Amino acid sequence: MNQLLRSAIFAAVALSSLASSASFALADGDVYLCVDENGKKEYKNTGETKGCKRVELPGITVVPAPALPKKSAAKAASAPADFPKVDEGTQKARDSDRRQILQDELKTEEQKLANLKKDYNNGEPERRGDEKNYAKYQERTIMMKDDISRTEKNIEALKRELSNLK
Repeated sequence: MNQLLRSAIFAAVALSSLASSASFALADGDVYLCVDENGKKEYKNTGETKGCKRVELPGITVVPAPALPKKSAAKAASAPADFPKVDEGTQKARDSDRRQILQDELKTEEQKLANLKKDYNNGEPERRGDEKNYAKYQERTIMMKDDISRTEKNIEALKRELSNLK
């Protein structure tokens, strides 16, 4: 990001920050634009540094947002009248299907983890013919370790999902 764009963003943030605090005493303070020897611009609340000029800002008007109407807790929690309903038998069948799918996925991930750990061989996997360069072997070992970690996280997530089912 070039310096000019950075300065413009900082200026926008500084001015919006100043505008949002207009109701506080800080809004009455002065703002100074300071330019250092490298041409870098900064906005400050004190002009003690060499190369600072006071910036004249227009007055700020703050208008509060109108209050939102309050909704009752019962109304917010209930579904709209035209929301589709599913009968209890269909929902139980869907839940059962979901549980079976999650269990199948868990079984697959656990088998994958067992195979990965077997191939990983406690950090010393068997070298392949294309890995005459030791760096390639190390890279594959690191990738295997990452795969094991990712698979363990997948298993944890699937177990969490299964425990959340009714």
